[in-house]
Amino acid sequence: MQQNETGGGRIPAVTQETLWEEIVRRQGETFYTAKGLPFTYQIRGGEFFTERKKKSITRATFEKAYQKIADDTEGRIIGPKTLNCFGGPYIWALFVELGIVIGKKGAKNGNGSQADEQESDQ
Repeated sequence: MQQNETGGGRIPAVTQETLWEEIVRRQGETFYTAKGLPFTYQIRGGEFFTERKKKSITRATFEKAYQKIADDTEGRIIGPKTLNCFGGPYIWALFVELGIVIGKKGAKNGNGSQADEQESDQ
């Protein structure tokens, strides 16, 4: 996977097979949404829980989001909204930190790395 001009580039740092393992390993760390909102999360079974969201995000949702990005050969997925899935801002934030996507240039998240400005709490 190659980086594209829109910043929605893909880097094969984490594979679909190792995705959940990496997410479990990094629980308790602080991450930042594209709008710079800090959050931490815990994993219980196959579910992702964050203090900023009432409902959990399932492992299957993360895996589907990963597949959407892998299938996006035209680079149309450039942020949490265009990811178009439940929990998009949190999934996108983790994918940026895990090196699965590269955030859009010009917007910074709370830890200083680049991120996409568009976000909604889907």
